[in-house]
Amino acid sequence: MKLAVLAHPDTWHFRDLQRAAGQRHELIAIDYASIFSVIQKGAQKIKGYRIDGDCFDLESADAVLVRAMPAGSLEQVVFRMDLLGRLSANGTPVVNSPRSIEAAVDKYLSLALMRECGIRIPDTVVCQSGSSATLAFEQLGGDVLSKPIFGSQGRGIVRLDNPAAAREHFESNTSGIFYLQRFVDHGGQDLRVMVIGDRTTGMRRSNSGHWLTNASHGATCAPAELSDDQRNAALAAAKAVGASYAGVDIIEDRLGNNLVVEVNACPGWRALKNSTGLDVAGELLELIADISNSENKTLSSSG
Repeated sequence: MKLAVLAHPDTWHFRDLQRAAGQRHELIAIDYASIFSVIQKGAQKIKGYRIDGDCFDLESADAVLVRAMPAGSLEQVVFRMDLLGRLSANGTPVVNSPRSIEAAVDKYLSLALMRECGIRIPDTVVCQSGSSATLAFEQLGGDVLSKPIFGSQGRGIVRLDNPAAAREHFESNTSGIFYLQRFVDHGGQDLRVMVIGDRTTGMRRSNSGHWLTNASHGATCAPAELSDDQRNAALAAAKAVGASYAGVDIIEDRLGNNLVVEVNACPGWRALKNSTGLDVAGELLELIADISNSENKTLSSSG
């Protein structure tokens, strides 16, 4: 399989994919900033530059892996998603699909989709004014997490547990969107569940010194045995956003209810691999090869 990976070649994740690929697959790293499209005479080509400077036609790949979705301007993000959408529409398998990435990266949309599927989530209010946010703060019990609607790894999350701090925070908001979630006392622990196809692997993250449980914020990680409820919730969450693989964050409240907080359609796996021993890169490559083969067979039969 010739796999184009949208990632910088010097990243740990790309090197881990190369290790897992061995001689079986050819991996080509393409940096997002180098991708461009040529539209002329009714045709369109989507290309990018490899590390050696050679131009690569992304449509010649057997599949494209979206390893990450880096920050950028609104125009850059929209353009990148448009390119992925065109690749997929023209028959190149994109993992995860553009639609699933759009759904997962948007905290509001992913939460709404999960709720529609009956998945338990924390009480959340998303609004567009400081006065509405102040009212939501009170309705959610006066102890909330304010989150950027786009973002990961705990960046930009603030806990607000008193009215004065909340008002100050709302007044300083420049995005025009207030995403407020009732704070759930989870004892400084949560679960990151890696979903790859129909398989799940759990990792428990613990942080005795902070309510943020991301590994990047000092949490310790250990393998976790998943209950049927946790496993089913993770699979349902990935399915809700349409992701073939995903990192699903689950917290348990004091009543023992499992609540899905977030779905990441471009999850990292370094901490999970180190704590559980799972060869995520190897399993991910197998999944992508299966998807590529399945889609190619579908195209052949329809042709």
